Amino acid sequence: MPLLKNNAFVVDAWATLEDDAPLPDGGKLIVSPARLSRDWDGLARFTGLLGVRLTNTDKVEALAPYISQIALVVLPFPAFVDGRSYSLGHQLRLDGYRGELRAEGNILPDQLQYMRQVGFDSFVVDNRFPLQLWQAAAKQMSLAYQRGLFRVANETEVWSDRHQGFAPWEEQPHAG
Repeated sequence: MPLLKNNAFVVDAWATLEDDAPLPDGGKLIVSPARLSRDWDGLARFTGLLGVRLTNTDKVEALAPYISQIALVVLPFPAFVDGRSYSLGHQLRLDGYRGELRAEGNILPDQLQYMRQVGFDSFVVDNRFPLQLWQAAAKQMSLAYQRGLFRVANETEVWSDRHQGFAPWEEQPHAG
């Protein structure tokens, strides 16, 4: 399936390593959380880049000991109405994760902007929609109603856009 990153389709260089497969010498590998914790001693010496694929029921706190060594976290969206991975992605960013955060599964083009505001920066998209629609959706919104955790490139808040040159007002104490 195509990988949308930085508003363009790119080749996905990451490979999934099964839990019982031998560890290769290098490359970009995605492992399960179970393998990450079970084989950490060997994975810590891995010369390539390491990623992890979570389920939407995993706890992000389990990644805390490894977070500085992980270059990619893949979060699933098994149904477009299932928002648990939004919460997981948001929590990872709050915990300081700065690597690539990828969404895969049942995502829709009109969800891209919301996912980007939470911190997702790459998307595995399927062929239900034309690739041009995905690219257009990635560039569609340039205003946000509220400040997201991560500012999307070229995105401003509605208040800032409407009140250019004015500073936000200070809250006034209530009388009485």
